[in-house]
Amino acid sequence: MDIENKKINVVISEEQIRTRIIELGSNLSKEYGDKKLYVLSLLRGSFIFTADLVRHITVPTKIGFMTTSSYGDAEESSGKVKVVNDIPDNIEGYDVLVVDDIVDSGITMNFVMDHVKSLGAKSVKSCVLLDKPERRVVDITPDFCCFEIPDVFVVGYGLNYGDYYRNVPYVFNWSE
Repeated sequence: MDIENKKINVVISEEQIRTRIIELGSNLSKEYGDKKLYVLSLLRGSFIFTADLVRHITVPTKIGFMTTSSYGDAEESSGKVKVVNDIPDNIEGYDVLVVDDIVDSGITMNFVMDHVKSLGAKSVKSCVLLDKPERRVVDITPDFCCFEIPDVFVVGYGLNYGDYYRNVPYVFNWSE
């Protein structure tokens, strides 16, 4: 997808993201201070957010990755979640924090949280960079969220269009 001839609209700046992640890391450190924390990053979208976030969590943290798919190259979820790569660790007895880039329909997060519970996690909470509640089709609200956004398609800071733009350090959209 070539967006060179389009106007870039920065929705959330690099500085806004950095400031909010530092604050969230501090809050999560307090929340999980005496717990056995396992951060589960949902690939590929959340890898940048997760890496920045865990640098600001000051309690011992085990980190794992899971890959799901429900979008392909589309702008909207197919409504069906497929596990591409499952959790590599035994998470029984851990307090699991599922980290993702965005919750819109809620289908993926709901699926993953149920899956994690079925594997014996002591507790399961969700943490997202972006929450798009207008798109919700299942009853789920992220436990921790950096930013709530309206129903607009965004990319950058881990979010992609096709296989591109994850490396952009801010969240943006574009117009003609």
